[in-house]
Parts: sequence; structure tokens; C-alpha cells
Amino acid sequence: MVGNVRRSWYNKKVDFLVKHRKEILILLILSAAYFILRLPNLTMQPIFADEAIYIRWAQVIRAESTLRFLPLSDGKTPLFMWLMVPLLKFIHDPLLAGRLLSCLTGFLSLLGVFILSKKIFNTRSAFWASLLYVITPYTVFFDRMALVDSMLATFTIWSVYFAVWLVGSLRLDIAMILGYLLGGSILTKTSGMFNLIVLPVTIIGFIRGKRGKNMLIKLIVLWGVAIGIALAMYNALRLGPNFHLLSARNMDYIFSPVELIGRPLDPFIPHFNDIADWFPKLLTWPILFCVVMGVIYIMYEIWQQMFRGTSLRRGIILFWALIPLLLNMAFLRTFTARYLLPSIPLLLVIAGYGVIKILPRLAYIKRFPVLLMLIVLLPLPLYFDFLLLTSPGKAPLPIEERRGYFEDWTAGYGFADIANFLLEKSKDKKVVLGTAGFFGTLPDGIQIYLDKSKISIVTSSATISAKVRNAAIDNLTYFIGNKRELEGSAGNAVLIKEYPKLKSLDGSLQDATVLYQVLP
Repeated sequence: MVGNVRRSWYNKKVDFLVKHRKEILILLILSAAYFILRLPNLTMQPIFADEAIYIRWAQVIRAESTLRFLPLSDGKTPLFMWLMVPLLKFIHDPLLAGRLLSCLTGFLSLLGVFILSKKIFNTRSAFWASLLYVITPYTVFFDRMALVDSMLATFTIWSVYFAVWLVGSLRLDIAMILGYLLGGSILTKTSGMFNLIVLPVTIIGFIRGKRGKNMLIKLIVLWGVAIGIALAMYNALRLGPNFHLLSARNMDYIFSPVELIGRPLDPFIPHFNDIADWFPKLLTWPILFCVVMGVIYIMYEIWQQMFRGTSLRRGIILFWALIPLLLNMAFLRTFTARYLLPSIPLLLVIAGYGVIKILPRLAYIKRFPVLLMLIVLLPLPLYFDFLLLTSPGKAPLPIEERRGYFEDWTAGYGFADIANFLLEKSKDKKVVLGTAGFFGTLPDGIQIYLDKSKISIVTSSATISAKVRNAAIDNLTYFIGNKRELEGSAGNAVLIKEYPKLKSLDGSLQDATVLYQVLP
């Protein structure tokens, strides 16, 4: 009896693999391509300020479990740091561990793009959408950084999938899984609340179905279950001592509606101009064109279906991508490309649909429309990706992204090399290191490499403080900072190492990370 059950189970698995062998093979190829475009030279790009903070928090949490809620002290949720802790146990380079976590979550986003696109559209659309996710510079760039946004994008794409599934099935288990995903998005970043706000939009996939009134009530109850689980997970953070700072710090990043009275298009218009700069560069024009075509076709289909009484579930993806994007544009004080990352996988799902709608038109022009589409789509993104992997400073990034990640004080160059130098010096004598900063790139960017060492770190302002100079009387003392800030104020100190940062496009003075030995 047991043997028959096992043979039946085995035969079903074999039949499934045989039936879907082409799909599985193509998905495996796309998965291999994903890691080929994510893993090489993962630590080549200089460490960014937020990366340094998140990795340092993860190290502290690993060392002292009672500080597991440490990120709350800066108004940040801790899930990304919690998940980084196991990687820090096995990977020696902390920057590599943090960035590898984003690579893994990005891969889950790739799977989500494929499965969601297949559910909403079809298998062909899923393959194109997945290919676009693999090659798009927007995703390649941020999947290679130890930032929370890649993980938030993962929770978002899977939340959409289970939200669509829930509308069609009205099952309690699906609602519970959706609740955990929504909760995970909030624990990753407070802007994950957008997913809860947009959830009721999925009703457009339900209202045209021929179902009774009780079914609508059941859907609302299941939404309540999902939202209740998500909020319970969020409120578990009250166990930490600084839960109140989550809302307090959020006000530093967003405008309240009251503040925008009399100027409703500010900051919307400036942020729209930012997007007009980011999308053509980070998506590239061919992929952006496919996104636009997908949006047009979906909107046209929604218009037709509204009069046919059929499901509008394809519109769910469109609204789930655009509503958070528009809310960010309308209310955020500071606006960077990574804040929009959760919408990008959904836009690429739409782009994949745009591709399959364009292909029949190409058949009238060329004999091999798929080959022509690949020739149009691949060169620009792959060239951008090649630069990101081999010489990231040469990649045609938007000006603000180039400045923040490669030029300004937020970019840390040479920290691993400096740390090795200091550790070597500390073998023979006590070493004191002064840093030009209290939080961020410095001191966190250098501390992640000096974790568990005996080197004393003294934080200070941009100049060499009196405390650091006094330490030089009895100790081997160094100071790490930025060349611009230390210009003309590093008296009685000898330059040991200098790591030039990327030269500004506006021709201003080129900055550098510098290490001085402070003389007694």
C-alpha cells in the first residue's frame, strides 16, 4: 500500500517535470543569468552610508541579543538586520554578507515576477518579464547593495501574488500567508504600509465576478485576517524600547497633508522630474517603452472589461505599482531612486505583457520577431550591467545616484584595506582610530571591519579633535576622514593612505577617503 502511494507520488512528479520541461529549463537559464549579473565583484562598489549602518547594527545584534531592536533607535524596522545575522556567522567579509542577502532576496523577486506574471497573463509573458527583471540595470544595481529596498520589493511582489490568489479563491490559508507577507514588508521598512493601503484595490478582480453578496463579505473578512496578522507582527516591535521613534522619524521623511495646503503639486512636480531622469537611465529606453505599451494595453482592456462584467484583475498590478509610486511623489521630502524599487518588479511584469503584445506587430516587419525583440532589448541594459560589474563608476547613473553612491561623504572607499592596515599595526602596539563622523559611513563603515578587534575608535567632528590628539601621546593614533573636510586642518599629522572618490561631473574638487597618522 505504502509502496503504491510512493510510486503514484513519484509518477506525478515525473509527469509534471516532463510536461513543464521547457519552462523549467528556461527558468533555470534565467536563474543562472540572474546570479551571473549579481554576484561578480560584489564588493567592488564603495560602501554606502546606509549599508554601513545596517551591517553594523546586524553585527551588534549578533553580539548582543538583547539589542535585537537596536534599529528602532533610528526609526528603522529590524527584519533586514535580523536576517543578515546568520550570514555574518559564515561570511568573513561583512559587506559581502550584507550584499549577498540582497542578492538572495532579489532572486525571490525574480521568482515572484515569473509566477505572478504567469498567473495574471500567461507563460510567454512570464518569461519576458523575468528576462527583463534579470537584465534591467535598476534591479541589478540595487540587488547588489546591502539596502532594505530589495527585500521590500520581494515582499511586495509576493504580496500582490497572494492578494490576487485570495480574490479568486477566498481561502483562509491564503489570507494568512498574505498577512505574513504584508507583515514582513512592514518589518522590513515602514513604507511597507503602502501594501496594506493598496490591498483593497484588489476588489477590482472580484466585483465583476458573478458571486453573491455573502462572498464579498467573506473577502472583506479575509482581508481583515491578513491585515490583522500584519499589524500584529508590526506591533510586536513594541517589545523594543524605542517603538515610538518609528512614527516620529517618519515625519522627517514625509510631508503631512497640512504642510502641503496651498502647494499640492510641491513636491509632486520636482519628484516627477526626478523620475523623468531616473527611468530612462535605470530602466533604459527599450524597457521603458515596453512598460508604457503594457500600461496602454492593460488600460484598454480594463476599459473594455468594465462593460463586459468580467474580472479586472490585470489592473491590480497596474494600480499596485502606480499608487505607492504616486504617493511617494506627493509626500516624500527626500526622494531617491531606491525608494521606488518596490514598484519596479510590478512594472516589469507589465513590460513583459507589453512585449508579447508588440511581438505580433513585429512579425509584419521581420521574419523572426523574437530575435528582433532581443536585439532591441538586450544591448543597452547589458552594457550598463557590464559596467556595474566591472567599473561601476563608469556606469551612466543619474546624477544624484552617482553623487550619493560614488562621490560624496556617503561613499566609503578603501575601508577594508585601511582596516587590514590598522589590524596589522595593532599586533605590536595599542592603536586608537579617530573618525570624522558619529553615525553613517564613518564610523560604521570602518567599524564593520574592526569588529571584535582591540582598536579603540574615537568619533569626532570632521576635523581631528583634541581627544584624538591627546590619545597620540601614549598610543599609535590614526584618523580617517574625507579629504575635503580635512583640507588645511590636519596639522601635526602625516598622510598614510588616500583613496580617491569618483570625480564630480560638475568639475568640483575631487574628494577622497584619507588616513592620517596623528603625531604626538
